[in-house]
Amino acid sequence: MSEYPLRINKYLADKKISTRRGADELIKNKKVFINGIIALLGSKVNEGDKVEVRGAKEKEYQYFAYNKPIGIETNSLNSPSGTTFPLGRLDKASHGLIILTNDGRITDALLNPKYFHEKEYLVKTKEKLRNNFKQKMEAGVNIEGYLTKKCKVKIINENTFRVTLTEGKKHQIRRMCSALFQEVADLKRERIMNIKLGNLGQGATREIKVEELSVFLKSLGL
Repeated sequence: MSEYPLRINKYLADKKISTRRGADELIKNKKVFINGIIALLGSKVNEGDKVEVRGAKEKEYQYFAYNKPIGIETNSLNSPSGTTFPLGRLDKASHGLIILTNDGRITDALLNPKYFHEKEYLVKTKEKLRNNFKQKMEAGVNIEGYLTKKCKVKIINENTFRVTLTEGKKHQIRRMCSALFQEVADLKRERIMNIKLGNLGQGATREIKVEELSVFLKSLGL
């Protein structure tokens, strides 16, 4: 929780009750009360205040794992329900796991660089991997003035490796490889935290539910 006083929409977002935009809608519809008084857009919450959300229909959240094929733009994705959006991105030339959801509460919890959530990739390079590649990659790579965080690398064969990151800079793996004189031939995301791609077919979608969903949400503080 941020320091008080807080704008009411920030308070509701911090409490994982809603996104800021969703909180604004609740406030406009006069469903939010501070100490029994209807809140207004921009109202402030002080420590010890009683905040209530009354008469709001509980949103039914949906979560899907999707195997994005090469050539598909991430921002064009949607689930079978037609109401979800992709969490994070995979560039057009990459493929693999994308999470689709209508739960805006988890966007910051998953993508904010101050948190450390693992994402695992299988990468093939055009050239044979150099002998010191694993050591250099794991230590952190300078990509245009930014030193990447330490990561885990497992060499599969002379031109294939797995890498587990806890951050997600734009084109990060491709840029890291390029800085180490390796060109990526294929990049596939296989895992986001406890959500695994498994044998999900290209272009296919499956619902994330039961224990898998429970572990995922708990790890995000929900």
